[in-house]
Amino acid sequence: MLVEFETGRVICTSVDTGRVHDFKLLKRSRLPFVPSQLCLADKGYQGFGKRHRGACLPTNKPRNQPLPEAGKQHNRALARLRVRVEHVIRRFKIFRIFSGRYRNRTRRFGLRLNLIAGLLNYELAHAA
Repeated sequence: MLVEFETGRVICTSVDTGRVHDFKLLKRSRLPFVPSQLCLADKGYQGFGKRHRGACLPTNKPRNQPLPEAGKQHNRALARLRVRVEHVIRRFKIFRIFSGRYRNRTRRFGLRLNLIAGLLNYELAHAA
């Protein structure tokens, strides 16, 4: 799921049948990323930094050593920015599409996900 940082609007969603990792979905979607575009990602997208120069990923802890203070500060700053994306995911979970096992027709999961994204974007655009 791609979310616009300023407004919290859902830009696009990507789904696949079965259990597929998020980074694999991103590679399959072949979304064009502008080199100057900053992309905030979580630890699930560790290889994304090699594909996109503007990727901002959390710092990993070195093996058998504590995380340096600079790495901790970077991770905190990234978490403060990513909280907007997590709030959008929370809004999807209110519709119970991500919060539990999906028990309806799997062919229609992507359609329902896009419909919910459209509802949430409409709600954002027409908020009082």
